[in-house]
Amino acid sequence: MASFVTEVLASSGKLEKEDLSSKISKMSRKVEDAKEEVCDMINKRYSDFLPSLQGSEELMVQVDEVSKEMDVLKNCIETEVQQNIHVAVAEYAKLKQQLEKNTLIITMLGHLKEYHNAMEDFNKALVDKKYVDAAKQLEKARASVDSLKGWKTSQLPLLSALSSELTVQRENLIYHLGDEWKRLVIWRLPSSKEPAGLKSFLKVELNLSYTCSKDGTPTPPPLLCCVLQALAIQGDLQHKIKLFSQVLLKSMLKPLVMYPSLSVRVTEQQGEGTILALQCLEESQEERSTPSQVFSKLLLVLKTLHLHLLDVSIGEKKLSAILGELIWEDLSQCIIHECLLYSIPNNSSQLEKYKSVIKETEEFEKSLKGMEYLQGDSTDLLKYARDVNCHFASKKCKDVIVAARKLMTSKMHNTVKITPDYKLRLPKLSAPGSEVKVKQETTKEESSMENAKQLSAWSLCLPACRISESVQQLMELALSTLCEAVGSSTQCALQLFFTVRNIFQLFYDVVPTYHKENLLKFPHLAAIQHNNCMYLAHHLLTLGHYFRAHLPQPLSEGVATFVDMVPGFRKLGAQCFLAQMNVQRAELLERLSTAHNFCNLDDEDNYIAASKAVRQVIHQLKQLGTVWQDVLPVSIYCKAMGNLLNTAITEIISKIMMLEDISSEDGEHLHTLCQTIIEEGPLVFIPLAEENKNKKYQEEVPLYVKKWGTFKELVIVLRANLQEIVDRWADSKGPLALEFSSSEVKNLIRALFQNTERRAVALTKIK
Repeated sequence: MASFVTEVLASSGKLEKEDLSSKISKMSRKVEDAKEEVCDMINKRYSDFLPSLQGSEELMVQVDEVSKEMDVLKNCIETEVQQNIHVAVAEYAKLKQQLEKNTLIITMLGHLKEYHNAMEDFNKALVDKKYVDAAKQLEKARASVDSLKGWKTSQLPLLSALSSELTVQRENLIYHLGDEWKRLVIWRLPSSKEPAGLKSFLKVELNLSYTCSKDGTPTPPPLLCCVLQALAIQGDLQHKIKLFSQVLLKSMLKPLVMYPSLSVRVTEQQGEGTILALQCLEESQEERSTPSQVFSKLLLVLKTLHLHLLDVSIGEKKLSAILGELIWEDLSQCIIHECLLYSIPNNSSQLEKYKSVIKETEEFEKSLKGMEYLQGDSTDLLKYARDVNCHFASKKCKDVIVAARKLMTSKMHNTVKITPDYKLRLPKLSAPGSEVKVKQETTKEESSMENAKQLSAWSLCLPACRISESVQQLMELALSTLCEAVGSSTQCALQLFFTVRNIFQLFYDVVPTYHKENLLKFPHLAAIQHNNCMYLAHHLLTLGHYFRAHLPQPLSEGVATFVDMVPGFRKLGAQCFLAQMNVQRAELLERLSTAHNFCNLDDEDNYIAASKAVRQVIHQLKQLGTVWQDVLPVSIYCKAMGNLLNTAITEIISKIMMLEDISSEDGEHLHTLCQTIIEEGPLVFIPLAEENKNKKYQEEVPLYVKKWGTFKELVIVLRANLQEIVDRWADSKGPLALEFSSSEVKNLIRALFQNTERRAVALTKIK
């Protein structure tokens, strides 16, 4: 009867539900028991460190059995729920919730099992030096811990202990890998206290261990491959290779580029490894290595490294590719700035030969790509080599500016003589074809229309003078640079042409500032600077015209000109010389100020002071005349000396005209002083070195000294009687009337003569 009831209940599903409920309750108890035992075992193993290998294995079996029973029960419940969902959703949901909780606990226990197994396998692999397997097992253990950490419902107290154990074992693995790396890759470097230089680099060695393949070819050892792959798995390979690349660059690759006498020696030690050492074969006479020398030395090092160390695949990349990414930028910049930069030709005629350097650079990069140091197309190194025209222009421009600045800051007093027949040494340039034809066609017309009156051969020529030797060299530098521009590419020609303009602009800005104090202090230098500016302005007028037709567009269309700079240079020269003239004027007036206004000369002290002042003025003018002799052009010289002498006599005239009373003795003294100036003043005009040629200019003093006639009339009046003064006035038509006004003459008469009837009569005649 009981079995019959059971069958009926089973058919209705009620008994199955009760049976499932009892099974789930039993299963929950089993799960909790398993959880407690597993946690206790893990705690003892990783927290208390108690040996329990057998117990843990039994627990693992128990966990597996419980897990299988859970799977069967879960499938049974899901099937029953699907069949009877419309009947007992609520009851099954409660049962399913309890089951999911148990499932989560079982999953957690599974992660703990995986962690434990991974750590056991890790320790075994580490002992056997199977570093790749050890690294993989460590990653599995890490994945298990990460899964446990991500479990929000997890309250395991063991989690921190597991994480600590994982960290300790990872550091243990990294230490072993680092130790193996140091044994396989050995650097011998000079002491850090030793100063960097050629001698210190001779101590650099790199020892690489290797084994031979079956065919006898050296290959990276299997242990090294394992070490590198394990480092990659642990994410520490990039750091290790970065440190290696820094030492390689600093101690081996860069020195090979920078020192031409430095080379690399590769020594094969059978069965042990390969040694790369730097050596100095001989003292090189060259300051820089050629590109071919640099490329061959670098390739020897990189090929050896690729053969014995870097030909290892790490994931999808070769180790050589990783190293290449780390060193290439610095290495290529070093090659550019320490080698290619100095291999650029100094003149355009050598540019054609530079194609060999471009080809060598292409071959160098091709070799690096073959060993996978480089990826992709041309790099900055090859681009730099191919842009030789641009770099040639830049280098040439830089060298020209440096040379120009050196000339501008050199001493100015070293001079050369410029004569009217002086001509620049202009290069012979072949005339453009179109111009030749036009010239041939118009020759007959020109001969028939030629003007009978021709300009002098010296028209538009520079007057004889002296200029700085450095300025002459500066103009030659500008000419040679423009010659380089002729026949060059458009970009190169533009750079060179505007560099020449920059030379002259630099002169305009630098020289007046750099030599400012000396230009004010030394009249000789001021005169030379005046001539320098006029010399440059003179040649700038035609310099652009001479080269324009031979330069590429747009320079040939009118851009190539220097005419706009001419007014600036003329003004600069004039301002410099005028500043010196003002200094000399101030000195003359200061000397004359010590003459006590030329009054009371009957007093011996006053006369001595006035006489001394006049002598000093004459001496200063003579000194200037000597300093400027054969330096300034004759016309400028005479105008300058005349202007200064005129300043002196104008001041003397002014002081004498201000005197209200001149005794006969004072008048005699004044006459003597003024007569000294009249006699010695013309002698300061000595523009030429040949004395016999200066007489002409000394006779032309009235042309250059505006107040010379006035001064001579004053000297005559100082010794004349009343009648002679009246006669020289001649009713405002005499020579005296040409130089003085009636009021000035009357004041002179009142100062020179006492108040008598004769004086009164004379005054009435001065109208």
